[in-house]
Amino acid sequence: QLQLVESGGGLVQPGGSLRLSCAASGFTLDYYAIGWFRQVPGKEREGVSCISSSDGSTYYADSVRGRFTISRDNAKNTVYLQMNSLKPEDTAVYYCAAEYLYGSTWYADYRAGGRNYDYWGQGTQVTVSS
Repeated sequence: QLQLVESGGGLVQPGGSLRLSCAASGFTLDYYAIGWFRQVPGKEREGVSCISSSDGSTYYADSVRGRFTISRDNAKNTVYLQMNSLKPEDTAVYYCAAEYLYGSTWYADYRAGGRNYDYWGQGTQVTVSS
């Protein structure tokens, strides 16, 4: 079964940190772009960060650049999102998703909130509150 499983969400105070994990099973992430997305009720899903497996290039939304870091562990077939200096406005359900790199418009799809991404995790809640 091909799936992504997220973990690591929770409740944290403003200024705190969390690390989200996205583990793939049934397929290798070697040929995929992996994106982290978030959504709050009543708003469109937005791309937070993305990493390309072809060259390791990374991308961040302006709202998280300098605070969040995306990374991969090839041996574990897992992508991480380290979130530091968290703010209340970071509160959302976070999803990871994968899109096959070759022949796709994965970056444009990431910017469009994950349009056409092939596989999605179940989501993990991140709440930043005092």
